[in-house]
Amino acid sequence: MRPVAALFGQRARLRWLHLILGGALFMPFWMVGSLVVAPLLDGGGIFTGSLGVQLGAYAAGLPLAAVTALFPLARPMSVAAARALCGVPADRFADGPARGRTAKARTAGWFSLHLGCGALVSGATLALPPFAVSVMALPFSPALRESELGRLWGLDRPGWIWAGLPAGLLMLLALAAVAAAAGALLARQAPRLLGPSPADRLAAAERRAAEAESRNRLARELHDSVGHALSAVTLQAGAARRVLDGDGADLEFVREALTAIEETTRRTVGELDWVLGLLRDEGQAAAAGPGPGLDALEALVRGAGPRVALTVAGDLDPVSEALSREAYRIVQEGLTNAARHAGGGPVAVRLDARTEELEITMENPLPERPPVARPHGGRGLRGVGERARLLGGTVEAGPVDGVWRLAVRIPR
Repeated sequence: MRPVAALFGQRARLRWLHLILGGALFMPFWMVGSLVVAPLLDGGGIFTGSLGVQLGAYAAGLPLAAVTALFPLARPMSVAAARALCGVPADRFADGPARGRTAKARTAGWFSLHLGCGALVSGATLALPPFAVSVMALPFSPALRESELGRLWGLDRPGWIWAGLPAGLLMLLALAAVAAAAGALLARQAPRLLGPSPADRLAAAERRAAEAESRNRLARELHDSVGHALSAVTLQAGAARRVLDGDGADLEFVREALTAIEETTRRTVGELDWVLGLLRDEGQAAAAGPGPGLDALEALVRGAGPRVALTVAGDLDPVSEALSREAYRIVQEGLTNAARHAGGGPVAVRLDARTEELEITMENPLPERPPVARPHGGRGLRGVGERARLLGGTVEAGPVDGVWRLAVRIPR
């Protein structure tokens, strides 16, 4: 069964179709070659039956096909056909137009091989089956035996009449074998000639790096905005519940906690819309404006609760938009960490813009017990470090003099 599948299976049929496609693409080049060669060989015209003219047109058409394949768009067309019909894994092909001399030369080699083999197999596919069927019909048709076909092959003699059947079958099998061999040859050469060049691999690596950076950026934005909101809302709601459960409930404190929850959720919805705009379309997010910056810092601190104190030294207006946005996210992440680990203790936030660096310092009491490690946590300080390093800054975090201190310095 394996030999039959190799000759007539689905893969063999697709490769045969790929070769016939190459033959069809070669027709214009063959016609141009015929116009050049026929007058030189006195062939009598483009559709002459002269074998010399046919072979001459074939030889003249191949260089023309190779020159055509030097154009950049020839490779995407060839790759699309080969991916669909050659039975080669899709990841072994290059994407995009051929750029550079080496890639264009390899594409020209493939195009010439595909069209050259396709022209021969297509011609045989058109001519050989009718001839083979006629030979197989000789034993059953006296008219065919008396024709030039029967006399040419000597099959009009009684002893050789039935030899037409195996002869015709052998012709068809030979055609299938040649087509399968040519298809296998193209399948072997396709990754070599249409595979990625070093320049293609470098471009693909750069695209993957850009995509990874984009995903990391979106992850940081979602982590900082949504994570902070959930932590702040949880903290405020828990504090309000404890006050209501106690004796002599302080309604003013509960009111402040509910107001902080309302402000936090409203602000986070806007930030989430902005981040989702980045995810859907960078252009939409840009049209909607940048993310929150230092101008929204007071609202952020107010939403974090009454035990958060903000101190600003210097003028924050000259701070660039990019630095303002990243500084806001750094403070937001610091408040999130404090809410998770400081147990509702006081948090001091200081921003100093009086020097050539923007200094952000956040302090909160050390937790009485070490925080429980979260299965998917630990991204907060890493995200702060990534944001600071992108702008050439530094980050220091750890216990200092009985408090947990986060110190960030970023050049302005």
